[in-house]
Amino acid sequence: MSVIVKESPIDEKQMIAQAEKALADISLVRDGVGRVIFGQESVVERTLVALLAGGHALLVGVPGLAKTKLVETLGIVLGLDTSRVQFTPDLMPSDILGSEVMEQDENGKRSFRFISGPIFTQLLMADEINRASPRTQSALLQSMQEYHVTVAGARHDLPAPFHVLATQNPLEQEGTYPLPEAQLDRFLMQIDILYPELEAERRILLETTGVDEARAANVLDPARLKDIQNLIRRMPVPESVVEAILNLVRSARPGQGNADTDKHVSWGPGPRASQALMLCSRARALYDGRLAPSVDDVRALAEPVLQHRMALTFAARAEGMSVRDVVGKLVKGI
Repeated sequence: MSVIVKESPIDEKQMIAQAEKALADISLVRDGVGRVIFGQESVVERTLVALLAGGHALLVGVPGLAKTKLVETLGIVLGLDTSRVQFTPDLMPSDILGSEVMEQDENGKRSFRFISGPIFTQLLMADEINRASPRTQSALLQSMQEYHVTVAGARHDLPAPFHVLATQNPLEQEGTYPLPEAQLDRFLMQIDILYPELEAERRILLETTGVDEARAANVLDPARLKDIQNLIRRMPVPESVVEAILNLVRSARPGQGNADTDKHVSWGPGPRASQALMLCSRARALYDGRLAPSVDDVRALAEPVLQHRMALTFAARAEGMSVRDVVGKLVKGI
């Protein structure tokens, strides 16, 4: 049995034709990114899945792992209008959203005019987002969820599509602030970036230290990206996948009958995590050339979708446990 959300019905042959066309476009995107980003296949896959699902992603890793380069490359390959904000301790909310300025015309009449900030773009690169104060970080809350901002009581809609790809240094490094829980929950996935494999690092050395360096090329446009995002929302979802998502997310919350969770988890993921798993599972299925997600997609995406939406108890942290350990045990249960 499959479940389809309440969109207009689509013929099966039409669905297959659209999926094949989308798969060809996604393949072009993968090849375009692969010319510039060497190795890190899992990171590229998860980041693209987040964008195809229509959401935002948080890239976490130490400096020098090509987080910023990956975001720049995706903006070029997908044909998105991009802006970059370098987050620093003295950054103010108006530096991101924009502000109103007073102007005077030739008749001496004064009026306010809104000057938009860098957030008015299709792909916002929030570089080193955890180096700004929580007050400045919270300037992104409304835009990431409601796709508009309010300045001086006036609503200003953001371009569509709108995505935030934020990079973050590990919290153990100097000059970092923890992100507010409400903001973390707005990221579809937290994608951890590890050091490259030996052969990938060898290729980096050989291909990025000469005179000529590979450059990204545009293969898609924003309208086509939105079409693929709409197709993903129309994909059928087996009942087994729906049950797996519900069981996994609910088992990660204290007070839901899971003894390990009650012991180790202080607070768990909300319904937004279930929504994220549903969308990302569909996007991953299409990314792999399938017309419907499976429980394996849920297992593969559990860690990046849940780990930033949970907090451990003091006792669990004292024992050296991590959120990944807890999620790993929960995944085995599905």
